[in-house]
Amino acid sequence: MSTSPSEPFRSYVPTHRRFVSYIDKSREYYAAHGYEKAYQWAFNDETPFAPLPKPLSESRIGVVTTSFLYREDRPADWTDSKAKHPYALPVTDAPKRMYTADLSWDKEATHTDDTESFLPLERCREMVAAGRLGSLSPRFYGVPTDYSHRRTLKVDAPELLAMLTEDDVDVVLLVPL
Repeated sequence: MSTSPSEPFRSYVPTHRRFVSYIDKSREYYAAHGYEKAYQWAFNDETPFAPLPKPLSESRIGVVTTSFLYREDRPADWTDSKAKHPYALPVTDAPKRMYTADLSWDKEATHTDDTESFLPLERCREMVAAGRLGSLSPRFYGVPTDYSHRRTLKVDAPELLAMLTEDDVDVVLLVPL
């Protein structure tokens, strides 16, 4: 490729994908383990676009994370710390550390030491103070990373919705890890 400014720019078109397809890898994983039916990805064709009924500056925001409370008395690879159902905790007692060791994120390239990156309560408080958000819910919420579409729709979503409704939340910021 020429670097001459007089020549037109030529786009690089790769001949192979340069990323790992999570969908393909999941299908291959399940097939390799003997599952006869391919993995069914969650979908909801009946959910219409819904504009906000009021501006963000007048809305109460709820923050939902997929991380769980860290316990100092357990080893870093302890997986029983995961909640079996959605949970809610006061934003005033936001933890300095959350349990993330069992979740899927690139542990070689990054870390989860900055809790604000997946539980941005302080950033939300700043936006409330600046008038960009109406208010922050009195609690933050966590949901289990259960990959069952049925469990998500029948159990976890209704439980989470009940907590959000109880706290008069208008808008949810979901921060999956």
